[in-house]
Amino acid sequence: MITRTRLAAGACALLAALTAGIAFPARAAAGEPTGEDAPKVNLVLDVSGSMRTRDIDGGTRMAAAKQAFNEVLDATPEEVRLGIRTLGADYPGDDRKTGCKDTAQLYPVGPLDRTEAKTAVATLAPTGWTPIGPALLQAADDLDGGDGSKRIVLISDGEDTCAPLDPCEVAREIAAKGIGLTIDTLGLVPNAKMRQQLSCIAEATGGTYTSVEHTDELTDKVNQLVDRAADPVVTPVATEGADACAKAPTLESGLYTDREEFGRQRWYRVDVEPGQELRASVSVGADRAVNPSYGVLLRAVTVHGREIVRGEAAGNGRTDVLSTGLRYPKAESGEEEAPAETVCLQVTNSFSVAAGVKTTPGLPVELTVDVVDGPSDAGDVASFGLGRGWWLLGALILAGFLAGLLWGWLSRWRFAVWRTN
Repeated sequence: MITRTRLAAGACALLAALTAGIAFPARAAAGEPTGEDAPKVNLVLDVSGSMRTRDIDGGTRMAAAKQAFNEVLDATPEEVRLGIRTLGADYPGDDRKTGCKDTAQLYPVGPLDRTEAKTAVATLAPTGWTPIGPALLQAADDLDGGDGSKRIVLISDGEDTCAPLDPCEVAREIAAKGIGLTIDTLGLVPNAKMRQQLSCIAEATGGTYTSVEHTDELTDKVNQLVDRAADPVVTPVATEGADACAKAPTLESGLYTDREEFGRQRWYRVDVEPGQELRASVSVGADRAVNPSYGVLLRAVTVHGREIVRGEAAGNGRTDVLSTGLRYPKAESGEEEAPAETVCLQVTNSFSVAAGVKTTPGLPVELTVDVVDGPSDAGDVASFGLGRGWWLLGALILAGFLAGLLWGWLSRWRFAVWRTN
């Protein structure tokens, strides 16, 4: 049996959505590549008053955004259903309550009419507040329905002005719905506070944050993100692990997402037939500030509690995603109709947070389960983590033994010659 430890860099696109929160039936079917449903993208543009600032290639931030949008609309793949939502575009007043509701769908998510979309963008003028949180909530609703990939691309030049509705918490709530939605953020001429907020929004859903200071950079990045939405993806299935194996959902081969509380454990069940091999891996993402020194443990145990194999990984605060995996090959049975073995998978984390950091929802978990035909040759089955390395280990031991005997004989011979002389 082999225990594999893998530190994920960039993390499973994280965690392709690094999401969960919805319970599925006891035997959940794994996600399949998106097919019939078209990919959806909602471009969310900040049209607040600060977009009048002239610091991007000699023009205003708004002018750079409009130019980028026009080029992106021309290059959008036919299969992508694209929409445009604004924030801060309509209310010029000083009433905060009204200004923080200022978000509207400029162009509905659907088949793209390039002329109509460009006309709508041309009417925009920098106006009011920066209600990023409310805009993200509405943008997620705009993308509701369908099994295709869903992506929000947020473009802003400043941090949210409508707290206490924290945009980062909003992003975590969206992720916890388990709808497979990714939020990418782009910061125009960013400062430290804005960079921190936009990075947090992106990380909560497995998206990316990019700093942009030129029009061509903005165009290229938005085009890249829209094209990425059209790429075939595997949509993770949201499941809900239990606090004990007896209550756990039974999973088939596939990709699953869940949420796990800090320092707690989740249980899942997998049926393994004789002659099959279970391969499982788990990634846990730190989508908020966590204390250094943490770990993830994945165990395969029998229904009676006996451990079969485990995989574990430890981190020191330098990575946002921690991953580990394991393999369990079940031997062939002499019986013609031998029953399947139920293997319990336990996922445990040792993450912790400082006082004041919210612990809900739990950390995003991505679990991969693969049940395949086992190795036909017994020599292919790993033994104590060495597999075929036993041959090399045996050869090294034998060579060391013979070398020791030879060295000892030579030493005694030289000593005898020295005494004689």
